Amino acid sequence: MGKQALEQFRKCTPLFQLLMDPNRQDIILLLSEHDALTVNDITEHSVLSRPAISHHLQLLRQQGLVEVDKRGTERYYSLTLGNAVESLKELLSLVERDCL
Repeated sequence: MGKQALEQFRKCTPLFQLLMDPNRQDIILLLSEHDALTVNDITEHSVLSRPAISHHLQLLRQQGLVEVDKRGTERYYSLTLGNAVESLKELLSLVERDCL
């Protein structure tokens, strides 16, 4: 494997680890169906507790997959997958170029 591909793999590792969790997958898919949702909205569609949802949203925010918009006392969460998708596309391109 080429050095660039390996470096990109390492760069994507936190994203892969984050996406391994089925609960976070569910949250991402739910958010993909809506412009923005509150923690309470997400909790209504989940078997997880509100604190658990908040924890998963925090992890998703840290990796740049979700952003939060504060409106009054409510926080609305929405997807921001652009950078993650670009990183994965770059990885696939490098693997295709260097490994196939």
